[in-house]
Amino acid sequence: MVQKNLEEVRQRIEAACRRVQRDPKEVTLVAVSKTKPISMLQEAYDGGARDFGENKVQELCEKSNLLPGDIRWHMIGHLQRNKVKQVLPHTVLIHSVDSLRLAEQIETEAAKLGMTKDILLEVNVAEEESKYGFHLDETQSAIEKIAAFPHLKIKGLMTIAPFVENPEENRPVFKKLYEFYVDMGRKNIDNVSMSVLSMGMTGDFEVAIEEGATLVRVGTGIFGTRYKIGESEG
Repeated sequence: MVQKNLEEVRQRIEAACRRVQRDPKEVTLVAVSKTKPISMLQEAYDGGARDFGENKVQELCEKSNLLPGDIRWHMIGHLQRNKVKQVLPHTVLIHSVDSLRLAEQIETEAAKLGMTKDILLEVNVAEEESKYGFHLDETQSAIEKIAAFPHLKIKGLMTIAPFVENPEENRPVFKKLYEFYVDMGRKNIDNVSMSVLSMGMTGDFEVAIEEGATLVRVGTGIFGTRYKIGESEG
């Protein structure tokens, strides 16, 4: 079932790309595997999935030790500063850098490990009180400050759009962040590449792709109904 769902999601990604004349190779699919058992992740891996996203540091670290070494692990959930040291060796990309203090902590721990960490800044485009992230009008200033950190590389932006019944309602959110992302890319800020725009989940990833997402985070669409209620990713 997982592999069948995975193939259907890929086909939907390709169709969304065709609608706006994009190359499907421009879009990375991250399988959001939080709360899912190793057997289901292995099934997705056997179906060709190599990018997996987790919300919890402990779960990500445990799974990364049990699954094939060529998996690219993405930290997509809220990251507490006291967990940064644990997650750094296991991840290719941290999507959820939502404050200067967190960026400073990642810089400190990455320096100790002698590594440079790729990050995305989380932007709360809709300014929902229940969500983390920089407001759009704060983001450029945050980018400029974090770009000075020698052990971090800002690869782009991430957002979690509001939960809506009709995905079209989130089109303005995705459009607004894409325009900002393009504008930031044009500024050619040192240490900022603006090559990744992480937006769109199971309910709205096709709209996100039509509006410029380069990475979508899909959990329920691949693995089925999640085991825990009330979480916002996938």
